[in-house]
Amino acid sequence: MSAGAAAGAAGRTLLPASVLLMALELLVLAMPAAAGSGFRCRPGSRPVLFNFGDSNSDTGGMAAARGWHLTRPEGRAFFPRPTGRFCDGRLTIDFLCESLNISYLSPFLKALGSNYTSGANFASAGAATQPRDVPFALHIQVQEFLYFRDRSLELIDQGLSGPIDAQGFQNALYMIDIGQNDVNARLSNLPYDQVVAKFPPILAEIKDAVQTLYSNGSRNFWIHGTGALGCLPQKLAIPRKNDSDLDQYGCLKTYNRAAVAFNAALSSLCDQLSAQMKDATIVYTDLFPIKYDLVANHTKYGFDKPLMTCCGYGGPPYNYDFNKGCQSKDVMAYDDGSKFVSWDGVYLTEAANAVVAKAILSSQYSKPSLKFDQFCRV
Repeated sequence: MSAGAAAGAAGRTLLPASVLLMALELLVLAMPAAAGSGFRCRPGSRPVLFNFGDSNSDTGGMAAARGWHLTRPEGRAFFPRPTGRFCDGRLTIDFLCESLNISYLSPFLKALGSNYTSGANFASAGAATQPRDVPFALHIQVQEFLYFRDRSLELIDQGLSGPIDAQGFQNALYMIDIGQNDVNARLSNLPYDQVVAKFPPILAEIKDAVQTLYSNGSRNFWIHGTGALGCLPQKLAIPRKNDSDLDQYGCLKTYNRAAVAFNAALSSLCDQLSAQMKDATIVYTDLFPIKYDLVANHTKYGFDKPLMTCCGYGGPPYNYDFNKGCQSKDVMAYDDGSKFVSWDGVYLTEAANAVVAKAILSSQYSKPSLKFDQFCRV
């Protein structure tokens, strides 16, 4: 029945206005997302975002969990203090939150000063998909979310203030950005063919996470592929016999081949899940070409040192020392982080994260080609 028909029928039977309004609200909830958006979200609802992942999107979870007291230069470019992010400023997810006009996501594990009205961040540095039952694997992060949801709804049922209500959880966007640590761990001691053969269990954990969230009412998913692993200074600094595995831009071909293969498999998985979950929206975004372009066309973005660490030790060509991280006492950061792609040899600078976020927002690298910043917009 259309909204007009419902109104007409109600009018003829002289139903109370409150009943009519309730009927119209239920009809709107049953309708698909606003035309052109593709997301299954009640039009006009405020955006709510839940994120699952590793250090690429950790806004302070691991620092809170382990009691790490990070010091400057972490956070110096924006906050301007350490926030638990492994970056000189904002992460890609922070820029994505800005595009939705919501607050930055507070880590689930941060006890003080958190604001969960716009969602929560379950990402944790070092997280992987396997083994699944160790802190803070993807499976554990999903269990944390379920606890968070149940506790929020319990508070509301008790007449207390909960950060997000049932409608908020149903309308929310669920983002997954994980897999880099899984792939890297296997590349460190296995040849390429054996690494690729290890992908199915990793993908199975991501599939299980999506299915678990779906079975608990989630309908909007945004899933990221991994980046150009072969361009990380941390990997390039590993001693090698010769440079035969380097491509024209100085990146390791084997690592990047594995990243591309993993992303292709993840993209295929998203297609399968979309076919199975016809009432859900599952967007896959390929981060490899975005992050590879930071190196291949670095001058276009104003970067001078595409393969060199900003906050590191050892000097050119990579300024990376496995025994001296950015928080080490005798490590110095270059003054202008905006000239660097890599902040500490593993994570991007704020300047690089801004470029990545802009590319994601373009929808050019997403399938289906939906606009992230149009989520939950009328």
